[in-house]
Amino acid sequence: MIAIPYFTALTTYISYGLLFLFGQLRDNFRKCFSWGTNNLQGYAPICLGLEDFYTRRLYLRIQDCFGRPIASAPDAWFNVVERYSNDNNKTLKRTSKLSRCLNLGSYNYLGFAAADEYCTPRAIESLKKYSPSTCSSRVDGGTTVLHNELEKCVADFVGKPAAIVLGMGYVTNSAILPVLVGKGGLIISDSLNHNSIVNGARGSGATIRVFQHNTPSHLEEVLREQIADGQPRTHRPWKKIIVIVEGIYSMEGELCKLPEIIAICKKYKVYTYLDEAHSIGAVGKTGRGVCELLGVDTADVDIMMGTFTKSFGSCGGYIAGSKELIQYLKYTCPAHLYATSISPPAAEQIISAIRVILGEDGSNRGAQKLARIRENSNFFRSELQKMGFEVLGDNDSPVMPVMLYNPAKIPAFSRECLKQNVAVVTVAFPATPLLLARARICISASHTKKDLMKALEVISQVGDLVGIKYFPAEPKKQEEEGKIAKLE
Repeated sequence: MIAIPYFTALTTYISYGLLFLFGQLRDNFRKCFSWGTNNLQGYAPICLGLEDFYTRRLYLRIQDCFGRPIASAPDAWFNVVERYSNDNNKTLKRTSKLSRCLNLGSYNYLGFAAADEYCTPRAIESLKKYSPSTCSSRVDGGTTVLHNELEKCVADFVGKPAAIVLGMGYVTNSAILPVLVGKGGLIISDSLNHNSIVNGARGSGATIRVFQHNTPSHLEEVLREQIADGQPRTHRPWKKIIVIVEGIYSMEGELCKLPEIIAICKKYKVYTYLDEAHSIGAVGKTGRGVCELLGVDTADVDIMMGTFTKSFGSCGGYIAGSKELIQYLKYTCPAHLYATSISPPAAEQIISAIRVILGEDGSNRGAQKLARIRENSNFFRSELQKMGFEVLGDNDSPVMPVMLYNPAKIPAFSRECLKQNVAVVTVAFPATPLLLARARICISASHTKKDLMKALEVISQVGDLVGIKYFPAEPKKQEEEGKIAKLE
């Protein structure tokens, strides 16, 4: 749980209260005079409700902080397209000007999103040989030798007998879960699981119960209660129970307490579903994720899910498990049966990246990347904490949220960083609870020490300006902040 400072929580509530109050007054005033009515006669409004109000009155005012177009590969530095607005941010227009910015927002954990001496030539060759798309689903004409090779490569990499790959990471969760469990089944989900898991669980028709984030003791309480009560109304035994957790939680940067959760699942004989979208390839001695990092046998995890959009510089997702499970999914999963298969160049990129990570390219670049992402992440998190920022997450995690809280500080922090050529991602409702807005910093192995020092200097200055240093800075750090530029 995040302990929000009392004064910060109070001012945040007041800020949102004022925004809501004046927004409602403006809406009622507009409604009285029928200004801006675009509804067809007799039709109900197509956009209605709190989400629509939030979008118009809050999001649109700061939308320049989101969806910034880039004009280069998402490497350690990238080109951000400058935009402007002539109508108070309702619409944004692009210019021909580019800003060269330090990239602290992309999931380019191992640096494979940019041109790579091993991966890029092979991806280009596969583009020439197979074209950009198979233009077909896997069961029709969409399976190439690359897809079969990729599935074997992924299964071996994560330590499972078999795997299935899909063209989109989000769909991997949202399409697989309804196939795995249905009516009469029970899904027990961490309260902060990703939206793809939430949608997949809702679409399954199974009963859903939530346990407190990363709290194994509460998970056991929920399990005991649900097993004792059984299905609603009938109280029959559950047909199937699946516990779903993430390896690294994307909005918190926290590592899952996997050993404890596995022990509870084995005790009550329920299935475990592990989402490693942000952990596979990024943590562990050889990049094999939280199981390797925390010393968990992959045989104890029934279903392993991950994506290729982070550490591997590509797209798509995978499910790894027993041969019987994967065969069943290939017969029944709509994302495999009906969706276009993963692009062949994207598949080759993943295969090549895994080979580099494992050292099969004949170099030790993979080991160097893994060491660098770990060192960069731990150094950057430690320095932010010393400056007085409230930083979430655990050591070794490349995801580090910096808490902002107040709605006015969301655009202020983002815009001030951009002015100094540092691009950050800010996250607010509905991706986070209303009071817990944050800036989510993602560190890459491609960042040099000089890059990190530059980022720390800018973030420290902006943090002082915006007022988001909620803890006193360490005395030693206060003395050194003025000397950061001279250290390199």
